[in-house]
Amino acid sequence: MKENPKGIPKYWPIKKIHYGWAIVVASFLSTFAEVPGFGPVLGVFIKPIQDELGWSRATISTGFLIGSVTGALASSVTGRLIDRYGPRVIVSIAGLVIAIALIGLSLMQEIWQFWAFFGLARGSAIAGVEIGTSVAVAQWFIRQRGRALALKSVGQRSGQAVIPIVIFLIMAWSDWRTAYLALSAFAVISITIPAYALLRSKPEKYGLQPDGVELQSAKSESGTHEIEESWTLAEARKTKAFWMITIFLMCTPFVQGATNLHMVANFQDKGLPDIQAVSIASIFAATSALSIVPIGFVLEKVHVRIGAIVQAVLVLISMLLLLVADSYPTAILWALIFGVGAGMRNVVEVLLVANYFGRESLGTIKGFTAPFRAVSPIGPVLAGFIRDKTGSYDLAFIIFASVAILMLVLMLGAKQPSKK
Repeated sequence: MKENPKGIPKYWPIKKIHYGWAIVVASFLSTFAEVPGFGPVLGVFIKPIQDELGWSRATISTGFLIGSVTGALASSVTGRLIDRYGPRVIVSIAGLVIAIALIGLSLMQEIWQFWAFFGLARGSAIAGVEIGTSVAVAQWFIRQRGRALALKSVGQRSGQAVIPIVIFLIMAWSDWRTAYLALSAFAVISITIPAYALLRSKPEKYGLQPDGVELQSAKSESGTHEIEESWTLAEARKTKAFWMITIFLMCTPFVQGATNLHMVANFQDKGLPDIQAVSIASIFAATSALSIVPIGFVLEKVHVRIGAIVQAVLVLISMLLLLVADSYPTAILWALIFGVGAGMRNVVEVLLVANYFGRESLGTIKGFTAPFRAVSPIGPVLAGFIRDKTGSYDLAFIIFASVAILMLVLMLGAKQPSKK
């Protein structure tokens, strides 16, 4: 292919490489910059916000709940819009909304302002950036979907590893309000601009096929292009696996969202110095980021259900370890185990729906399952409430370990359905 097909940006310089990798690049950058709406980054802000404004951790965690519910409910709409119009506009607008919300957070004085602006930032990240980039990458790949989605997911984990340290340095130089302003500018640069420039809808629209097979080649070389069974939403809902996956996807953010949000505060409570507690968040995120790509390659060869089972086991071990991790070495051990589990989650969650039910109605199906996850943000609020009432997160970690057991049972039973 000597020239880019019509509709593919002319400034994409590597014409011999499948344009799907440009989709991965834009998705990586977008998910890197969406992380101000996620737990590890908010966790760095909790103590300085609490010190200045006097809000409890449960009160701050309510903003996390509002954002998660907003994102889950909005996803049912954005999923259908992405299937109809493509991810480019949705992700670009989401980046602008996140930037505006972060400016609002830098100026807030009242708790309702925090709830509104953080809810808007997190909701836009979930319903706009996350679902948009996941669908975009899945549409451009089938055979290489595991590695492509893994590389996309490295963006979010890399952001969670790097940005907390940057925030800590900005706050040491200035304050948390300045940090939010800096993140606002970065959202426009790393989400909106790459998304508008590079994201495109299904490859068939441009005379291409998933994984880089040209349309003419796909027609003339029978059997060279992998055919994927696709399901409509109505068909998928009739299967047992669909509902098991939906419940599994409710459980994972219930546990991980809460743990991500409160990990820094938990280790501060256990006596670790602030810099060590913040470094645990970065070690966790870095471990997750480094594990994602190998996991993606493995899950191209192994059924995604096996990955989900391993994820549940790692979450269970991590929750039990949190009950005894009260020193820097044990905290690092926890971060490594939980980081690999989170890396598994990053790949598993985006592969589950795509690999079970195909590409054609992917946005619609993902959008339908998202509102069920509106109950999962109760996890962060519950953890904050337990900490405020008991002075410890231990009871929350025991509850989360029980949820991990449920996750394991669900995926043991979620057999791959077939239309045949």
